[in-house]
Amino acid sequence: MQLGMIGLGRMGGNIVRRLMTQGHTTVVYDKDPKAVAALVADNATGSSSLEDFVLKLEAPRTAWVMLPAGKITEATIEALSKLMQPGDVIIDGGNTFWQDDVRRGKALRERGLHYVDVGTSGGIWGIERGYCMMIGGDKKVVDRLDPIFKTLAPGIGDIPRTSGREGRDPRIEQGYIHAGPIGAGHFVKMIHNGIEYGLMQAYAEGFDILKNANIEALPAEHRFDLDIADIAEVWRRGSVIPSWLLDLTASALAQNHTLDNYSGFVEDSGEGRWTVNAAVDEAVPAEVLTAALYTRFRSRKDHTFAEKILSAMRAGFGGHKEPPKKA
Repeated sequence: MQLGMIGLGRMGGNIVRRLMTQGHTTVVYDKDPKAVAALVADNATGSSSLEDFVLKLEAPRTAWVMLPAGKITEATIEALSKLMQPGDVIIDGGNTFWQDDVRRGKALRERGLHYVDVGTSGGIWGIERGYCMMIGGDKKVVDRLDPIFKTLAPGIGDIPRTSGREGRDPRIEQGYIHAGPIGAGHFVKMIHNGIEYGLMQAYAEGFDILKNANIEALPAEHRFDLDIADIAEVWRRGSVIPSWLLDLTASALAQNHTLDNYSGFVEDSGEGRWTVNAAVDEAVPAEVLTAALYTRFRSRKDHTFAEKILSAMRAGFGGHKEPPKKA
C-alpha cells in the first residue's frame, strides 16, 4: 500500500522506514532536503514541494502529516487540503489537540476529504518495537488503511494474552485501536500522555528519596548509602512496578548514577495540560496527574535529582533534549 509522509523527523522518518521493510511504498516530503534524500536512499520516492508530493501519490491519496502540533501542522494541512481531491485522506499522527481534529474533520468533510487522527506512541524506538496507535475517524476509512496500521503496530509479541478477551477486536492485541470518530484517537493519546506524566513523576520522586537516604539530617542509624542503579535494575526483575520507563531509568543510572549530564529542566509538550483541562471539564478529580504537570513547571526554576530522572526518561523514549543552559 502507498503512503505519503510529510515530516521526516524522529518519528516520521522511522515510520516510513518500518513501512518500507514490509513492502509498502512511500512518497516523502520535508522542508529539509537532506531528510528527503536520506529516505530516498532507502527507496522512498522523494518530492521537492507539497505540489510535487501530491502529484506523486496515487488516488485515492493518503498523506500522513507528522509535525509538531500547532501552527505548522495547521498550515500544512490547510495547504495540503487545497491540493488533494475528493476521496483522499489526510492523517495527523502528531500530538494534536483533539478539538482541533474535530474542527478540521468537519471542514475537510465539506471538501470531500477524509480526516483521520492517529495518536502515536513509540518514540524513537518505534522502528524496532512498533508503534501503539490510537485512531479516530470514519470506520470505512480506517478499515481501508488497516494494512498501514497493522504494519506499524508492535504485534502481540511476548506479552501474555488477557483472559476473557475472546471475540473482541483482534487489532487491540496487535497494539492499535480504532477508538471512535474523529478526535477520539488524539483524546485517548492525550490521556495516555497525562498518565505518563504521573508514572514518570512517581518513579522520579521514589528515586529521589532513595538518593537522599543518607543525608546528615537523619540519625546515623537511619541512614542508608544505597546503590540506586542496582535498585532500579532489581525492580525490573519480578517486582510489581516494572515498565519501559523503569527500563529507561535503569539504563540511564547504569551509565551515570549521578545523572549530572542532565540539568533537570523538564519541558511539557501540551498533552498534560490538555488532560488536566479535560479533567476539569468533566469534574473528574485528577490529583496525581495535575501535581505531575505542576512539578514540570517548577522544574524550570528549581531542579532536583527527581527532575534529572524525568529528563533521563524523556531522552530515553523520545530523544527529547533539554533546552540549552542560559549564559
